Amino acid sequence: MTDTTATRSSSIIGEPEVVEDALGVRGADAALTSAQIVADLAWSRLKHAAEALRPLQVHDGSIPESDHHAEAAQHVAEIVAALRHFAPLIPYDTAYLEACAVDFERWADGGFAVPDFFDALDAFRPADERRDGVAHLVVFPMYTQNGSADRLVEAVVFDVIWPDFIAELEASAYGNALYLGLRFADFTPGYDTNSAVLFPESVAVTPRVPAGAPEGTPAQLPVFTWGAIFADREAARYRRVVRAAAEITKLDLPDDALALLDDQALAERTFVMWDMIHDRAHMRGDLPFDPFMIKQRMPFFLYTLEELRCDLTAFREAVALWRAEGTDEVTRQHARLVQYAVIFDRIFRFAITGTRVRNYDGVGGQLLFAWMHQKGVLHWTDTQLTIDWDAVPDVVVALSDAINDLYWASIDRPKAVHWLKAYELVSSTLTPHPASVWARGLSDEVLAGPLKGYTDLVLDDEFPLSMFYEALHKKMAQVIESTAGIIGRTA
Repeated sequence: MTDTTATRSSSIIGEPEVVEDALGVRGADAALTSAQIVADLAWSRLKHAAEALRPLQVHDGSIPESDHHAEAAQHVAEIVAALRHFAPLIPYDTAYLEACAVDFERWADGGFAVPDFFDALDAFRPADERRDGVAHLVVFPMYTQNGSADRLVEAVVFDVIWPDFIAELEASAYGNALYLGLRFADFTPGYDTNSAVLFPESVAVTPRVPAGAPEGTPAQLPVFTWGAIFADREAARYRRVVRAAAEITKLDLPDDALALLDDQALAERTFVMWDMIHDRAHMRGDLPFDPFMIKQRMPFFLYTLEELRCDLTAFREAVALWRAEGTDEVTRQHARLVQYAVIFDRIFRFAITGTRVRNYDGVGGQLLFAWMHQKGVLHWTDTQLTIDWDAVPDVVVALSDAINDLYWASIDRPKAVHWLKAYELVSSTLTPHPASVWARGLSDEVLAGPLKGYTDLVLDDEFPLSMFYEALHKKMAQVIESTAGIIGRTA
C-alpha cells in the first residue's frame, strides 16, 4: 500500500478550499464529501480518462486493437494517478482505491485483454460504512443494468442514504446486511441512462481458486458483500411520472401522497425503505426455486411474479408498521408513503415503461392495476381515476397472499406444473393475447416434452396493454422518456 503521508504532501490536486478542508479543517482522518470529490480536479481527470477509454473497448471490456494501446495506457495512467490521489482522502475506501489502481495497471501491462478486477471488487466494502452522507468514488469495468450491456469503464461518485429510522429497521426486524441506498453526485455515460443500481455481479472479474484451498477446489468469484440502489433516481422518476399521470387521469391525491411529490428527500427515504425490504424478500419466504431467477430460462411472467412478490412484501410490511401501535411517527409516516410509492410506481411507470418484448415489470404493473380494479378499490369512471384508500391495503395484501400461496403450494409441484399454475394466476386477472397458445392450452406433445417447449410458446407480448393503458401510454410516453438520466437535483 502507498505511504499515505507522502501521498498527502505530494499529490494533492484541486481547488485551495478543497485541499484545506481535506487536510486541515476536517482533520487528517476525515473523508472527503461527495461535493469535495467532484470539485477536485483529480475527479475531472479521472472521469475524462474513463470516458476516453470507453470508445476503445469492445463488449467484454477488452481493447483488442493494438493501435489503441498507447492511447489507452495514457488514459489508464490518469485514472491510476487519480485513484492514488483519492486513496488517503477517503480512508474507509483506501484499500479499494489502491487495489483498483493496481488492477488498472495490471490490465494495461497485460495488453488490455478482458479486464479482471477481482482484487478491487473484493476490497470494496461499502456496507461496512452505512452512515448517512458517507461518500464513495467507484471505478470499475462493468455493465450498468438498463444502461449499457457492455463492460466498459464506469466511474461514479455517490452518497449513502441511511437515515436513523432505516438503520433501526435494518438492525431489528428487517435485517439486510448487504443493502445500501445511494444518491448520485456525478457519473460517466453508463449512468446517464435509466440505470438505478450498482451491483457487484456487473463488474468484470475472473473467478479464482481461493488461496490455500485444497487441490481440486473450483475457481470462485469474490464474496459479494453489498448491493446498492440509487434511491435519488427512483424518487426523481417517481415524482415526475406520478405527478403527470395524476394530472392526466384527474386523480385526487391524498395530502401525504402529494407531500411525496413535493419533497425529493422524503421520497428518497421512502424508496430506501421500500428497496431494503424488497431486496431481502428475494431470499425469504416459501420459495420453490432459486429466487435469483435471472440464472434460469423460464417464461417471463415468472419474473413478473417474483418481482411483484417482493414489492408486495414491502407493501404488506409497510401496512403492518403503519397499523402497529408501537411504531414511531417517523417510521409510520414512511410506512404509509411506501404504500403509495409501490402502487403508483407500479401502475403508472412500470406498466408502460420499455418495450412489449417480455416486459415482466410491465406485466406486474398491469396486474396490480387490474387486480385493484376488479376488486372494486380502483375506478376509471367518467374519464377520472378514483381510489378507495381505506380499502386498498387489504386488497393489495390479498394479491400478495395469492402469490405467496402459489409459491407455498409449488414446493410440492413439478416445475412445469408451477409454471402452469403461475400462468393461471396471472391470466385469471389479465387477459392474454388472443393468439396465445398458453391461453388455449398447451398440447399433450408440448406438455410431455422438455420445458424449453413451454417457454418457446410464450408470446413476447403475452399480456397486451389494455385500452386504458394504450391511451395512457400515448399521453405519458414523453414524460417517461424524459426521466432517463434524471437524478435528485435535476428532478
